[in-house]
Amino acid sequence: MKIASVVGARPNFIKVAAVHDVISSFSEHTIIHTGQHYDYRLSEIFFKEFDLPKPNFELGVGSGTPGVQIGEMMKRLQSIFTKHNKFDVVLVYGDTNSTFAGALCAAKSGIKVAHIEAGLRSFDRSMPEEINRIMTDHLSDYLFAPTRTAVSNLKREHVNGRIVLSGDVSVEIVKRAVKKLIPKSHVVNDLRLNEHNASYILVTIHRAENTYSKETLLSLLRACKILSNQRGDLKIVFPIHPRTANFLKRVKLYSSLKNCKNVHITKPLGYIDFIALMQNAKKILTDSGGVQKESYLLGIPCITLRKNTEWVETLKARGNMLIDANSDKIVNAINDWMPPAHFNKRQIFGNGRTSEKIQNTLIEETSC
Repeated sequence: MKIASVVGARPNFIKVAAVHDVISSFSEHTIIHTGQHYDYRLSEIFFKEFDLPKPNFELGVGSGTPGVQIGEMMKRLQSIFTKHNKFDVVLVYGDTNSTFAGALCAAKSGIKVAHIEAGLRSFDRSMPEEINRIMTDHLSDYLFAPTRTAVSNLKREHVNGRIVLSGDVSVEIVKRAVKKLIPKSHVVNDLRLNEHNASYILVTIHRAENTYSKETLLSLLRACKILSNQRGDLKIVFPIHPRTANFLKRVKLYSSLKNCKNVHITKPLGYIDFIALMQNAKKILTDSGGVQKESYLLGIPCITLRKNTEWVETLKARGNMLIDANSDKIVNAINDWMPPAHFNKRQIFGNGRTSEKIQNTLIEETSC
């Protein structure tokens, strides 16, 4: 059996790390890196941290508008799918442009598509990720749904492929990180976050609707200033995405944020250091879907700077809350909101055997 994985961004790399070993145990596994993320800290470092082999193909697509980026990916994938290899299944992960491009090109090439993390819906089609999810699901032959809500979404849309309630691969990868990888991280000490019993919140902002909104970033800046004046003991750690940094500089807000007392801006971090920071944070402020999920698994309260979320289970479990980009709401959530104790005890993302379910399904289906 020959299986290919199409990846291109941080969330894809994390998911492929969870399934590579099991896929390789019964199949030849080819990894194709589109180059959607080409910054080292957003790309190669993840292969190194998870001891993944170098990608078999690196397409080097780079940045661009969604249409241009997806078109370039498909053009380069087409050559691989038709000329170099004939794959039995192409695995795609999550909701990135690489995910949709891989699914569409594989389907057009007559190759079966398996979507890991299928069925998520925010029901907001202004989000590029939502379009990618919907289109990928309707192209897929195997849909590995992480939650019961995701299964319900897929059934309601009458997708053609086989739906499998698999759980989420993040359960396995977070557990592995906490047990084996985080002890190797020195990031908390390096950033001096353990001095004088100081606490800190961790901030990540990367989605287009926030990073290209001066109003949103102004609200975040105001909140940081208020918190710095109110809470001298509370540090604000901000591993900044290149897109966020570039926009802040363009609208002349970067210096104000950098000079804000108690704010510590860092470059994007690898997975190990980032999970270590999450595990020790008081709270997390984010617009990332993956971080919402990882926060729940680590038992850290999460404040999501969005109007909606695809991870509705974290809201129902009361470990996550949605807030508008309003400085007063951000400050109040950080200062006053707390979820119930042990909110993360329910296994809403499965029992940690997702990669095994994926393996069994693919072996069963391809042997028929």
